[in-house]
Amino acid sequence: MEKKTPLYDVHIKYNGKMVPFAGYLLPVQYETGVIKEHMAVRVNCGLFDVSHMGEIKCTGKDALENLNKLMTNDFTNMYIGQARYTMMCYSNGGIVDDLIVYKRKENEYLLVVNASNREKDFEWILSNCFNDVLFEDISDDVAQIAIQGPKAKDILCELVEESILPKRYYSANFEANIQGIDCIISKTGYTGESGYEIYLANQDAYPLWELLMKVGENYNITPCGLGARDTLRLEASMPLYGHEMSQDITPIEAGLSFAVKMNKDFIGKQAIIDKGEPSIKRVGLKVTGKGILREGVKLFIDDQEIGYVTSGTKAPYVNYPIAMAYINKTDSDIGTTLIGDVRGRTVEAEIIGLPFYKK
Repeated sequence: MEKKTPLYDVHIKYNGKMVPFAGYLLPVQYETGVIKEHMAVRVNCGLFDVSHMGEIKCTGKDALENLNKLMTNDFTNMYIGQARYTMMCYSNGGIVDDLIVYKRKENEYLLVVNASNREKDFEWILSNCFNDVLFEDISDDVAQIAIQGPKAKDILCELVEESILPKRYYSANFEANIQGIDCIISKTGYTGESGYEIYLANQDAYPLWELLMKVGENYNITPCGLGARDTLRLEASMPLYGHEMSQDITPIEAGLSFAVKMNKDFIGKQAIIDKGEPSIKRVGLKVTGKGILREGVKLFIDDQEIGYVTSGTKAPYVNYPIAMAYINKTDSDIGTTLIGDVRGRTVEAEIIGLPFYKK
């Protein structure tokens, strides 16, 4: 049976269309619809309930050593309040999950993992950690609200001094307070827009949501669901676990080498080395024919199968159908024309540079 986030009653109040997702009941959209929600984030501001995400606390004198062994990125030189994107890999080099690691203080970190992978991630971490370290799954005690879009900062500045907000992208203020509500404000997001993610106690989520909605009225703030979150991340070319990432894809194949530091030891490193130069590449597709290339569609050049689609949709802001795909590296040049087989019907597309949208 699906759980309810602390904001479930908010979604009902605003007529959210509720669906099961990652073990929770969440709104796929509100009455405004996915397209208008998507455009609100690009032009004004959108509000998301992301309380389903997983949070894991990491403490102990060997915390840093553990993170550097378990994760692909290097956390040695992080400042307090800094966030860093990373992945965890299986011994075969495939991806366990992608996540964000925050340094809260010396020997204390916060890990934010994908909702659908929360239990799997925690079990994998516990089975691979060592020495003086403690990992605690605190997900059930943490709510999360994302406020995203060009007006996000203006709205928050109606409620707090600007100095309270983190200035650098991928950094956080762990001692923030919004109108009496203690919280963590992080300058991060999954939409391709500027914005913030706010972590807070469950009981404070509803009051903060309503406060943001009230102050945001003058900025055309819009509550947004899972549908817009997916179209926004795809339009910004952000990979999603289970689509562009899996236990069979390495971070290098996924085009995420910026978060892989090969000058240190981590689980899966040797397998990545042994696999050598990737033979496949994640690319962007602009559909030039009629139709949409959805996940799983096979791709061809001259009747030769060369890859498959991982995510696809009609992108509201750029206003044409897009897709991300894995194809043979030898066929991955920008400008290459290929064909997608959509239930026996051919749909033409062209390889274009990523991201599809950049603010």
